[in-house]
Amino acid sequence: MGVNAYFSGMNFTRIIKYTPWLLIAMALYPASLYLSIRQPDENRVNLALRKAADRLLRESGDSVSRIPGVVRIEENTWSIRPETGFSYDKLPEIIESAFRQHDIGNAYSVMVRRCFDDFIDLGYQQSDLSDSLPVPCSGREAPEGCHYIEVTFQKRSAAAGWWAAGLLLAAALAAWTPPRKASSVRSPVQHEVVWTELGNSRLDISGQMLLCGGEYLALTFRETKLLKLFAENPNQLLEREFIISKVWADEGVLVGRSLDVFVSRLRKKLTGDPSLAIVSVHGVGYKLAINRP
Repeated sequence: MGVNAYFSGMNFTRIIKYTPWLLIAMALYPASLYLSIRQPDENRVNLALRKAADRLLRESGDSVSRIPGVVRIEENTWSIRPETGFSYDKLPEIIESAFRQHDIGNAYSVMVRRCFDDFIDLGYQQSDLSDSLPVPCSGREAPEGCHYIEVTFQKRSAAAGWWAAGLLLAAALAAWTPPRKASSVRSPVQHEVVWTELGNSRLDISGQMLLCGGEYLALTFRETKLLKLFAENPNQLLEREFIISKVWADEGVLVGRSLDVFVSRLRKKLTGDPSLAIVSVHGVGYKLAINRP
């Protein structure tokens, strides 16, 4: 539609009526974009979590163990595994203090997972710190064995700004009357699912969906990429460096233990298909063993 056609459809009485709302929406909309997009800086998160790990170890009387590396598991999820045990009761205050010192203002959740199966033993959300009640699971007997700390950041809320964006759109539509002309209706494009056979299961790569044991399971972006790589190389041993270069090539950071975490997640989702098994070769890599009867 040309410019002349657009302005010929404008209702200037409506424009005057909605001008105050238009001005408010236009002022708030840039703020909504800033708040919704801004994520914590990678280096600040790294430093904050290392500082938190240092304090946790010192609180437990350990001043000599190595401070572990921080692992970026997904876009907004990070983990760190202290070399020795730590106090869960001290964890909320220490992490919150470290994030404040490094100017990290995003809301977050914290989970304490077991090393061998990623099971969540303890956890809380940042919002729990403002309640009058104790942080969930605090004060109880701490679980034994190896555990690691996983922190997931939430995108900042931009409710006010998006309301402004909605007002902006509504006011613009209210001020415009479409020219009277024959309208054309375009048929929606139907997405055709292309399944990749995987033992007795099937993988929908574009839809990030796994059909396994008669059940549809949603996959994350990284899980899909990793399973796709295994599917393209069935019964072949893939070295760790090769897998990381293919699945995490766009990260630009060392992903460390991310591969092991994602393999553990895929194993759980493939339990419904006995024809599939992700086999690990210590110090070398992984292979997807397919034993289809």
